[in-house]
Amino acid sequence: MSATSRTAAVANAAAASSSAAPATPMWRAILAGFCATLVGLGLARFAYTPLLPAIIDAHWFSASAATYLGAANLMGYLAGALLGGPMSARWPVRGVLRAMMLATAVSLLACAWPIDFAWFFGWRIVSGIAGGALMVLAAPTVLAHVPPKQRGLASGLVFAGVGLGIAASGTLVPLLLHQGLAATWIGLALLALLLTAVAWRGWPAAAPVHVASTTHAAAVRPRVATGALWALTISYALNAVGLVPHMIFLVDFVARGLGQGLAAGAQYWVVFGLGAIVGPVLSGHLADRAGFGPALRIAFAVQAVALVLPAAGVIGHGGLIVSSVIVGAFTPGIVPLVLGRVQELLAHHPSMQKAAWSRATTGFAVLQASAAYGMSWLLGHSGGDYALLFALGCGAIVLALLTDLVAGRLHSAQ
Repeated sequence: MSATSRTAAVANAAAASSSAAPATPMWRAILAGFCATLVGLGLARFAYTPLLPAIIDAHWFSASAATYLGAANLMGYLAGALLGGPMSARWPVRGVLRAMMLATAVSLLACAWPIDFAWFFGWRIVSGIAGGALMVLAAPTVLAHVPPKQRGLASGLVFAGVGLGIAASGTLVPLLLHQGLAATWIGLALLALLLTAVAWRGWPAAAPVHVASTTHAAAVRPRVATGALWALTISYALNAVGLVPHMIFLVDFVARGLGQGLAAGAQYWVVFGLGAIVGPVLSGHLADRAGFGPALRIAFAVQAVALVLPAAGVIGHGGLIVSSVIVGAFTPGIVPLVLGRVQELLAHHPSMQKAAWSRATTGFAVLQASAAYGMSWLLGHSGGDYALLFALGCGAIVLALLTDLVAGRLHSAQ
């Protein structure tokens, strides 16, 4: 059979498949993706930040143990990023997504009983695994069914779930804490279960069939794309380091480092979350107008400035709000930019996009988990020097920007 005949056969098979089963409405698929990021990252990861001071004050765990428990979620996230692809290859992706959302709800419920450090650590790992798998699988599964011209907005809406989860955790957690820590974890679990039910029937049955095979795509992939992809992966991973000080330590920094208390810390976390809600949509709009490459450079530069403020001691009310909003916006907002850049670099090789995105997510998870553990250790051994953490984050973002600029020059030279 000729190449033309094979292409026509694949196209006919895809058309027959799509006509045999009704397609999931696009808005329902986007809503499912939104719920997945809200549960897997917005609640399972980021709700822990405003809970951290309360866990310490209630003597569930010591300050050092509690920060390590926060980092446990990031370690699980790395495992989930690595396992997401193999799981979707073995089982229907729709079933994997449903299972990961259910696992997140169960992990939140289990944390209502701090039996011991190992129990809590294990369930934080589970929540991280689920979050990593959801990050790798949810957006690509949804975007495969979205027209190319609408993918920027759709991607922003999917990842806006992270921001809403952050904002919700900053408002719900202080309210739930009036009922006790156990009730707070149970409330978060019930919310995760409700969102899982909302998303349950919204997942597309399968991704569209790509005409080009992976083997053929790998054979003709240009070298320049390979270099650009590696540079993108490195920059994205360095960006992960820059996010850690705000993601894990912001509330604790305000509550204990600045001595303003948990309520004030939670307010800044809400500001962080409000930035995270609009960040993905605004970054997607910026990419539509300026291109994904330039938009990424702008994102790196703005984040570096935001991290300089607390690192340099510019921590007045206005400065901390600006820093929280900007880093909050790009915590999820950097994700659609990188995913869009991956798709842009591999526009002629769609079958390779999922693997490239998985590698980028894995690199992000590796450095984020490493930075979380390293900064937790550093905070305990530096006498609570939070400014040092923000300075390290700023340095990582500057390195990300330099890596991207050097890769861009090499790209232009070739």
